[in-house]
Amino acid sequence: MFPMNLPNTLTLLRILLVPVVVVALLDETPNGDAIAAGVFALAALTDGLDGYIARSRNDITTFGKLFDPLADKLLVTAALVTLVSLNRLQAWVAMVIIAREFAVTALRGVAAERGVVIQASWLGKLKTVLQIAAMIALIVADPTPLGVDILVYVAVAVTVASGVDYFFGFRKMVAEKGSRTATG
Repeated sequence: MFPMNLPNTLTLLRILLVPVVVVALLDETPNGDAIAAGVFALAALTDGLDGYIARSRNDITTFGKLFDPLADKLLVTAALVTLVSLNRLQAWVAMVIIAREFAVTALRGVAAERGVVIQASWLGKLKTVLQIAAMIALIVADPTPLGVDILVYVAVAVTVASGVDYFFGFRKMVAEKGSRTATG
C-alpha cells in the first residue's frame, strides 16, 4: 500500500479526472466544452501543486515519483487524442507532443539507471504551460480562431525544443560524469 498524503491524493485525483475530461468532450452534454475545460484546468493545477507540496513538506514518496508523471501523461494524451477525434487538432501535432513526452520519460529512466537526475528545465516548464493553455483553448474554442492555431504551433515548437534540450543536456551530463570518473 502507498501513503495517502496530500500530494498522492492530488495525483490520484488527476488520474480520476481524465475520464471526466474525455466524457465531457465526447458526450453531447450541455456546456460539455466548458466542463471539460474547467476539469482539465483543475487537473493541470493539481500537477503543479502535488510536486510543490511534496517538496515543501519533504513528503516525497515512491508512489508519487512513479504516478505523478504517469498522471501527467494520461491527462495530456487523453486530451490530445480526444481533440484529434473531434477534428479540433491535427493528428501530427498530437503525435509530436505525445512522442516527446514519452521520449523524455524514457530518457529520465535511462538517466536514473546511470545515477543521473534530470530536473525539469525552464524550457520544459514553459512547454507545460503552453501545452495546457493550448489544450484549454482548443477545448473552449470550436472552431478555433487564428490565435489558438498560433498558440498550438508555438506549443509544438517549444515542445520539440525542450525535448532536444533534454537529450543534449543528458548527453552533456553523461560526458561530464565520464570525464570526472576518468580523472578521479
